[in-house]
Amino acid sequence: MSREKLTRRNMITLLGGATAGMLTGCKEVPSGETSAPRPEPAVEIQSGTPGDLHFQSLEEVARLIEARSISPLELTRKILDRIGTVDSQLMSYVTVTADRALEAALAAEKELATGVYRGPLHGIPIAVKDLVYTKDTLTTGGLAVYKDFLPTFDATVIERLEAAGAIVVGKLNLTEGAMAGYHPGFEIPRNPWRKDLWPGASSSGPGVAVAAGLCYGALGTDTGGSIRFPSMANGIVGLKPTYGRVSRHGVLPLAPSMDHVGPMTRSVTDAAIMLQAMAGHDSNDPTSLKDPVPAMLQNPASGIAGMTIGYDPVFSGEGIDAGLVAAIEQALDKLRQLGAEIVEVKMPEGTREIDATWFPICAYEAHRAHAAHFPASADKYGAWFRGFLEIGSAVTDEQYAAAGQIRADFNRSFNALLESVDTLVSPAGGLTFSMNPDSQYGGMEDLEPLFKSVQMYFTIPADFAGTPALTVPCGFSTDNIPYALQFMGRRLSEPTLIRIGRAYESATDWHQYHPSV
Repeated sequence: MSREKLTRRNMITLLGGATAGMLTGCKEVPSGETSAPRPEPAVEIQSGTPGDLHFQSLEEVARLIEARSISPLELTRKILDRIGTVDSQLMSYVTVTADRALEAALAAEKELATGVYRGPLHGIPIAVKDLVYTKDTLTTGGLAVYKDFLPTFDATVIERLEAAGAIVVGKLNLTEGAMAGYHPGFEIPRNPWRKDLWPGASSSGPGVAVAAGLCYGALGTDTGGSIRFPSMANGIVGLKPTYGRVSRHGVLPLAPSMDHVGPMTRSVTDAAIMLQAMAGHDSNDPTSLKDPVPAMLQNPASGIAGMTIGYDPVFSGEGIDAGLVAAIEQALDKLRQLGAEIVEVKMPEGTREIDATWFPICAYEAHRAHAAHFPASADKYGAWFRGFLEIGSAVTDEQYAAAGQIRADFNRSFNALLESVDTLVSPAGGLTFSMNPDSQYGGMEDLEPLFKSVQMYFTIPADFAGTPALTVPCGFSTDNIPYALQFMGRRLSEPTLIRIGRAYESATDWHQYHPSV
């Protein structure tokens, strides 16, 4: 069924059984080079170089602020100027909150002048996906029905990041309702590495903005891979936390049982800094975890010697670009050199077909999440998302329960595998592909190339199980398309994933390559 024409009629037909048929199919990618040669970087960053300030890491700029080498107000103005100069090419921002940002930057500057330093986010310009509530600021979710929506409060994640001193410079574009296609009333972000490349699912705006140096970190959300896909596509770091580790209060839902909020940055350390500020119990979110939040950044001197890294070469290699496979195997060799033990494992049976179960669950929950507007205002929805919600209305309670049972059975096997190693390594979603941007405004048939190219079986397991996953750059194709790998871990193992990711990052420099924008 994975190669059937992706039409609404087929989708309805496939929902006739207890679960949906395989709707987001895998298409074998022609093998490329058998190695992962390093391209000449478009921009190579040198710490402390003023002209490269926008591409420095959050951690590096935080040191400059703490040392009073640059002020929050000066830094914020530089980022706002860059957005004004560059984003007309990339269209990552839907709203630039210049007044709010400058006011916050001035407040941060006054605090620093009195000796108050809140930590590494103090005075740092960040941006958020435009489904995260920001008080009195447009929050659209990529939806025409929310085009005038002004929340009366900030989402918990905004409150916590601003309490840590972060400065929100704007809201970032996304797919309609955080699913696949875009609403015709919104811009489609352009991948800064190459304009014809897919920008990577619903958190495309955050991925583009971070990669292009238009903020030092961003908030994304992940229901089926939408932190990891755009991180892969744009050559950045993305961290999907454990389900419930970060509050979803004040975040427009897609499928509440699988929605996650997490950071997207240019380094693993930066992602850890943001997660540290965001994580923790929130009484306003009934799914929020009460588990204490540990230190996300452990002593790097501890290294990864003796840690076990699982890898399924068949699961991660069949039908995947040969250059990407070679890059991941080179990364495994580097981790082995750092003292980790690489062990061969086998992913649970049926993992490659897991999107057959994900689809009806997501569609069912999305239809109910949009009950206030759909079908009453169906004409305000774009072609793809409208069709998706119609499919959700056709999923019965019995079908949803059956899919949920399959999910629960899969989770038991997947969690058992995660318990056997410190992390699992796989591709973060395959290889970014060329796609006509305007086709993403269309309906089911227009998005057929996307669903044939995207490989959700790499991302869905961690969303189903609610376990953390970290995407990290690991090279480039011969034509400079970013490669990425994914570290997956057991529940609440974010510090372990960050430790492994930082060790790999410290031994390589892929995260220091940036598009020439």
